Amino acid sequence: MADHPLPADETATRTAPAADASVGRSGAASRPAALAVRGLGKRVPLPSGELTILDAITFTIDAGDTIAIVGASGSGKSTLLSLMAGLDTPSSGEVVLDGEALSTLDEDGRARVRGEKVGFVFQNFQLLPSLTALENVMLPLELRGDRDAEGPARAILEQVGLGARLGHYPRQLSGGEQQRVALARAFVTRPSLLFADEPTGNLDSRTGQAIIELLFQLNAQAGTTLVLVTHDDHLADRCGRRLRLDGGRLVAPETQAT
Repeated sequence: MADHPLPADETATRTAPAADASVGRSGAASRPAALAVRGLGKRVPLPSGELTILDAITFTIDAGDTIAIVGASGSGKSTLLSLMAGLDTPSSGEVVLDGEALSTLDEDGRARVRGEKVGFVFQNFQLLPSLTALENVMLPLELRGDRDAEGPARAILEQVGLGARLGHYPRQLSGGEQQRVALARAFVTRPSLLFADEPTGNLDSRTGQAIIELLFQLNAQAGTTLVLVTHDDHLADRCGRRLRLDGGRLVAPETQAT
């Protein structure tokens, strides 16, 4: 899968108290951690001084959890997602993804982890315009070296309701159809962890609701750990747990019933 850096939030302050969400939803130490974030910080130099985007973020996500990362614009949500996925490197702290400390890996190593274990869904779909729907979904399997990419790609496109659109290019598809292709591409590799950045942000409410239903249906069937960034309260409500950022710091975690 090609690397597509997530947009970094540009502003952050230190107004909110830090919180440690290091215990997953169940609170049980016996459950395996899909992802651990420890003391994570991100700072960037500016002519006027250093800007802190994230400060001392610590939490653990259990395998199979569904997590919504919420907060105002500029709170650091997309930057955190980018660091968790190994698309960016932190200024301090570490991310351990499925037992692998990303800070100990070079870019090739981080790309390998993403290819083997991670799926992505983006707000603007990130489909390659020169490839058909089928070819877009086949691509991560081909990059991984799978001998049969077409069979699984056809099957999952059928599953998301696009069996008749395999040969269509992104420009020939509606926004909702493009996001269905993106979901198929994300799940076709059977990732253990899926990151979604505002997956309904470019869709109208009715289409967005259909994508939400499909996302959680696919996630439940695959047993994937889901981490998403969203401003959509309805989407966040579907998750088992929220992590709220304020000014680049984690505030008290919220737990809700699914």
